[in-house]
Amino acid sequence: MADNKEKINNRENILGYPISTLSKSQCVDEILTWIENGSKGKYFVCANPHSLEVAETDLVFGEAIKNADLIVPDGVGILIGSGLLGGTIRKRVTGSDIFWGLSRALNGKNGFSVFFLGSTEKNLAKIRDRMKYDFPNIDILGTYSPPFKAEFSEEENTVMIKEINRVEPDVLWVGMTAPKQEKWIYKNKNRLDVKLIGPIGAAFDFYTGSAKRSSSFFQEIGLEWLPRFLREPRRMWRRNLVSNPRFLLRIIGQRFNNQQYQF
Repeated sequence: MADNKEKINNRENILGYPISTLSKSQCVDEILTWIENGSKGKYFVCANPHSLEVAETDLVFGEAIKNADLIVPDGVGILIGSGLLGGTIRKRVTGSDIFWGLSRALNGKNGFSVFFLGSTEKNLAKIRDRMKYDFPNIDILGTYSPPFKAEFSEEENTVMIKEINRVEPDVLWVGMTAPKQEKWIYKNKNRLDVKLIGPIGAAFDFYTGSAKRSSSFFQEIGLEWLPRFLREPRRMWRRNLVSNPRFLLRIIGQRFNNQQYQF
């Protein structure tokens, strides 16, 4: 087993996934470098215990995570796992963190553009309005609300990709919820004329206020999930009562049973 303390390009081996050890600002700086260097089809993903557990049986999702250019530690369970493995990850990096940090950076440089894919037409209109106020120097080249369904047809995919490529934004923000958004990006990234693709899910709703993010107090103490669980127990129970314990058991297996997890 690769020693988790041995960092490879600021990554730690957690269950075979190279999770970033970078801070929020360092993640934003790395992503900004991709954009400024004219990269094509780069993408990041946000890892949490539930997503890594789902990826155990959803092989395409697993490949989408492993092949990401950056996997950030979104979820307190990842921090706990890092600690149990002797790692150094102590702060979460969420999709909202990347969205806000990168938007501030791009707004300060001028000349960059974005496209929003996902959510409803109503919510996308709110995003447009708020972006113009918060980040007036970023060009919003388009938005697109895809059909609300588990799988898109090839015709639907083609329409979405044509809409995006027609305007060639620097950044494509995708808000379709996991694992749908990550799998879509993985399957279509080579067809997209964009520099960065960011799956940020609920950040669309957090940004417009359509959904309320837990207070900074709960975020800071690692319990951001708790208010959401209390509000939506039927939707969140599997994530918190099944996936999290399974994840921790696998972490213990990696730590004590010398399981072979390779990047």
